[in-house]
Amino acid sequence: MKTAVKTAVKTAVKTSIKTPINNIIAVICLLTLSLPASAFTEQEVDKNEQAQKYLAGTWVLLAAPEIRADGSRGETFGANPQGLLIIDGTGRYSLQIYKSERSKFAAGDKRKGTEAEYRAAALDTSSHYGRCFIDTERNVLVFRIEHASFSNWDGSEQARQFELKADVLSYRVPAGASGNGTTAISTWKKLH
Repeated sequence: MKTAVKTAVKTAVKTSIKTPINNIIAVICLLTLSLPASAFTEQEVDKNEQAQKYLAGTWVLLAAPEIRADGSRGETFGANPQGLLIIDGTGRYSLQIYKSERSKFAAGDKRKGTEAEYRAAALDTSSHYGRCFIDTERNVLVFRIEHASFSNWDGSEQARQFELKADVLSYRVPAGASGNGTTAISTWKKLH
């Protein structure tokens, strides 16, 4: 494609551009030449598409430990957390993580819970949805969060360091995202 543009520019210069339309075409050709090489390579597009295709599917949560600001390790969602991450072929996703042992509301009505019941309900789950993709240039997993159970994340974009080995995806939620200096680690296995 670059060769064709160079040829068009040479031809325009040789024919002594005299009409306004030829001037416009010449400017467009010159601007096109100044685009980065990645704009012309299908390889870059293919790499992003391949990464997105690999992400697509259903992932089940294997672990969700966290590292607190003081360096200690914790299990906010318990020893056996449950979760599901579903990503479609276009990058739309839905993610839910739950503590496996959750208390029920004594009143049997979520509008009549106690302060402790509401607190547990908020802290024992994490969910959000939106779009996600692998940014191959920065080598990060990006979540464009539309809505989340933690409303401070609504409308945010979060880049996460990740590791993808075979059918296991692991990423770190940055300490700043939690608001309390804790780094959460989520590890998922792809179902086939």
